[in-house]
Amino acid sequence: MSLPDPLVRLIEELQRLPGIGPKGAQRLAFHVLKTPRDETDRLTDAIRDVKEQVTYCSICSNITDSDPCVYCSSSDRDRTIICVVEEPQNVAAIEKSRDYRGTYHVLMGTLSPLQGIGPDDLKIKGLVTRIGAGGVGEVILATNPTVEGEATALYLARLLKPLGVRVTRIATGIPVGSDLEYADEVTMNRALEGRREV
Repeated sequence: MSLPDPLVRLIEELQRLPGIGPKGAQRLAFHVLKTPRDETDRLTDAIRDVKEQVTYCSICSNITDSDPCVYCSSSDRDRTIICVVEEPQNVAAIEKSRDYRGTYHVLMGTLSPLQGIGPDDLKIKGLVTRIGAGGVGEVILATNPTVEGEATALYLARLLKPLGVRVTRIATGIPVGSDLEYADEVTMNRALEGRREV
């Protein structure tokens, strides 16, 4: 079946989105085609507004529609603690806990020599500047427990400790509701290393 050029173009563009393959893109494109015009206009406006109104915080590099972001500008936040994460979506995950009351710093990625991503490609200089300005007592490294995340945490720990700040790492191990028999060796090892007294 030969599809009209605009529909083919939409399918091609949708395939560029993460997690969307050819069949998913085609389903979405046909859904957009069937959707009433006012609904597709709202989707178009939402995409345009995100590109025009959402930016990065000049202090922590988190996504925001006002600079500085809500976390950096809030008087309720403990500015002596900075939680370092890989991406803006990690901030939302930590905020779900409702326990953390410090500030954030978003690296915008991890060290990955194989992909050509080094320290200068991440938002590390801003973190060092914040710590150098004084007033920071602890930096929590909350990078993902991947090879790249671990390498980034190790690099940051070595870089930041000489600055006189306490550097900690989030705990990793067996998730709540999981069975031990399904844990891999690395996860089990981390769970044992991170054990605490009860």
